[in-house]
Amino acid sequence: MKKYLRDYALLFVSAGLLIFLDQWTKYLVRTRLVFGEIWSPWDWLTPYARVLYYHNTGAAFGLFQGFNAVFTILAILVSAAIIYYFPQVAGKDWLIRLALCLQLGGAIGNLIDRVTFGQVVDFISVGTFPVFNVADSCITVGVGILLLGVWLKEAREKKAAALSSAEPPPADESLTDPDSDRSE
Repeated sequence: MKKYLRDYALLFVSAGLLIFLDQWTKYLVRTRLVFGEIWSPWDWLTPYARVLYYHNTGAAFGLFQGFNAVFTILAILVSAAIIYYFPQVAGKDWLIRLALCLQLGGAIGNLIDRVTFGQVVDFISVGTFPVFNVADSCITVGVGILLLGVWLKEAREKKAAALSSAEPPPADESLTDPDSDRSE
């Protein structure tokens, strides 16, 4: 029972901090900018990075616009799966655990927007890359870390399997064969 409490505390505190950061930054954008407005502290930086108040009813990077209900249900299912699966991940697989924390925080951060406003607030605009937010970043980075974590886990398991299936070196037959020629 203590393991589950510790595991869930790690998951919910980590995801909670990410949700807070996501919602706080979106609040700042909603209350300080008009939809479509650009803010950049320095003119020379504007072509490369800026804050742009934008709405998104689709997935990350503006894909699948108009599918807000589908992504709401998907976020609920993914969040439930992460909450169920998290305690089953071994502590030594910390990259996988980190990835799940990031993904849960991102999924719930965008879910809050979808349920509350019917759309997600995006505001980070870098170059010509689609506009995104903190939650999108958490999900994307979480997927990358999850892939790395699974790859490293599989490599570790393959190495352990190879070591355990390796045959032991042959023993000195003169010590084990009773018919061996002994000095007379």
